[in-house]
Amino acid sequence: GSFGIAAAQYLDPSRYTDAPPWAGLSWVAVWMASFTVIIPSPPRRALVAALASAASVPIVVGFTMLTSVAPMQIPAFRFFVFLVLPYLLVVLIAYVGARVVYNLGTELNRAQELGSYQLVERLGEGGMGEVWRAKHRFLARPAAIKLMRPEMLGGTGLAREMLRSRFEREAQATASMRSPHTIELYDFGITEDGSFYYVMELLDGFDLQVLIERFGPIPVERAVHLLMQVCDSLAEAHAEGLIHRDVKPANVYVCRYGREVDFVKVLDFGLVKSRNDAGGAAQLTMQQTIGGTPSFMSPEQIVGDKALDGRSDIYAIGCLGYWLVTGQLVFSGHTVMETLLQHTHAAPVPPSQRTELAVPDAFDQLIMDCLAKSPQGRPPTADALAGRLATIRMGSDWTPERARQWWDVHHPAKFKVSAASDPKSTNLL
Repeated sequence: GSFGIAAAQYLDPSRYTDAPPWAGLSWVAVWMASFTVIIPSPPRRALVAALASAASVPIVVGFTMLTSVAPMQIPAFRFFVFLVLPYLLVVLIAYVGARVVYNLGTELNRAQELGSYQLVERLGEGGMGEVWRAKHRFLARPAAIKLMRPEMLGGTGLAREMLRSRFEREAQATASMRSPHTIELYDFGITEDGSFYYVMELLDGFDLQVLIERFGPIPVERAVHLLMQVCDSLAEAHAEGLIHRDVKPANVYVCRYGREVDFVKVLDFGLVKSRNDAGGAAQLTMQQTIGGTPSFMSPEQIVGDKALDGRSDIYAIGCLGYWLVTGQLVFSGHTVMETLLQHTHAAPVPPSQRTELAVPDAFDQLIMDCLAKSPQGRPPTADALAGRLATIRMGSDWTPERARQWWDVHHPAKFKVSAASDPKSTNLL
């Protein structure tokens, strides 16, 4: 590039008849300084390249003078002062700039390394932090990293401590699960700057919020297939005395998983509560409000019942099933408070009356049982709910062949596992 610029400026001998065109710096100097800043490279390599570029002007000018019809003679001292020294100064500036840019890039890379993982691309952020696509320095396995930096804590000391405790509780609860339908946790740690992070498997698919918003309500047979997998994850959590408390479409992910499709993973155990907890701070978010998502909260969760058990999650599964087959929420008030009051007092409309899809009576009744105001009116356990789902007779089955055909059309398999192309379909927050 430098030789091309120098040739354009100095190869015309006719320009040497009046005043020397080489007096002062040429555009080569601008090119050299800009290149080292825009294109980072190791300082030694940048120095060699800058020296070679700086040589372009004296070489081209010297060649033009020697080959012109009336060769010009320039004293060696003036040649050095006008054609060599200025470009050596530019070389020095370019070298210093290259060192600064290169060191900044190195520091940035170090800042984006967590343990054996390097952050590659931010997939999203939410109230609990950021989620990044990451790669292991030695393994080919892709991963997602949930990261909470110190600046995200904000607020008072109590609020920061509650958020940190919630983050740690989510990691510990997730790591204790062994169900294939619970997101798998690879690692957990704290960086030198005080950032909390945990590493989990990277999924290729959609959360149920995106699935329904993008493709519309799904057939009951598919909804049953997905809900039974959710029950498998929650049944293990309930057996361990853990209540999820935030089951909602955005926290249930359906994906390609190895050779399987329509494989469900339950995410975000950040609001998980043990039945042994005494309540208090564990029941509250940072804003001192009851934890959960209003459109999927059980009546007892809304009123802050300390005797909360797994049947609260059963209520949320009922809301989830309702969403899958209707594409609508059970209740959607104009305000959050109105929605909460409807969950505690209003009678829901059966899903069959809010969708054009065929809904068997057994499924209709099961969803209404899950949405009972009293926990005693719901299926007692996630296993019991899964058992009732398995007995529902439908017009057709959701077979692996149907599932694979759907995925081949709507989300073809990639040759290499990676994050979904749509950031909205990678909701791990």
